[in-house]
Amino acid sequence: MADLLKFKQRVEELKSEYYNKNRQAEVNRKEETQAAIRIQSWFRACRVRTCIRYLNKKAIIIQKAWRGFAARARVRQMVKAAYFTMKMNFYNDMAVRIQKTWRGFYYRKYIHYFYARKRYLQQILMKNELVRKELDEIEKEQTREKEYLEATIEQKTKAYQAYRLHHLISTKQVPGVFNSPYRQAPHEMELLLRQVRYQVPISMAHRDTGCLRGLCDSTGRSFSGSPESQSTISPETWDLRTRLPSIATKKGKAKITQTVHNR
Repeated sequence: MADLLKFKQRVEELKSEYYNKNRQAEVNRKEETQAAIRIQSWFRACRVRTCIRYLNKKAIIIQKAWRGFAARARVRQMVKAAYFTMKMNFYNDMAVRIQKTWRGFYYRKYIHYFYARKRYLQQILMKNELVRKELDEIEKEQTREKEYLEATIEQKTKAYQAYRLHHLISTKQVPGVFNSPYRQAPHEMELLLRQVRYQVPISMAHRDTGCLRGLCDSTGRSFSGSPESQSTISPETWDLRTRLPSIATKKGKAKITQTVHNR
């Protein structure tokens, strides 16, 4: 009986303890629920974060592989384009060289042939030498003609002066001004005066029966008032002259002097 009582007491104690625990559990249930929710949420968050981290890693790997593939394909296309461009530039350079060589050869051969141009220049030099010689000869000829004309004009001028100074010629009785007895030889003007032959003026030609124009020869010179009108008279004709030409007036002298200067 004592054991039974102990047993009952023990049961009662267990029951009261159980009821106390249940009461305490009911009191702490909300807090424990919140704690359990926090633990679950933390665990789920950890698991989700781990999953997301894993997915991110896998996504990064996939993106890296794709980007690498795409970049390699793009680089491959760029290399192909660069290689094609390089080949085209090389081909263009070679084509330009070939065209340049051919055009230079064609231009030198058929358009501006070097040897033909050289021969042409040599011919031009030879022709220039010939033309220069001809021009030199022409210049010499012109110089000789000019000197001859000047000498002729000078000679005509001297002859005209002698014509104008015919009264100073020497005679058998009286020596002239230019034939001084103190000279060993006569003056040049004296010799010129001796060579000059005179012609009767036109105004007085009808008075003379003998015309002296048709009786001139090459031994003397004749003047009719100007150095341009000259004709020669033979010694026989000189004796036929009966009078000397009249002395020209101042106007006549001026005209004759102007004519001489113009000549």
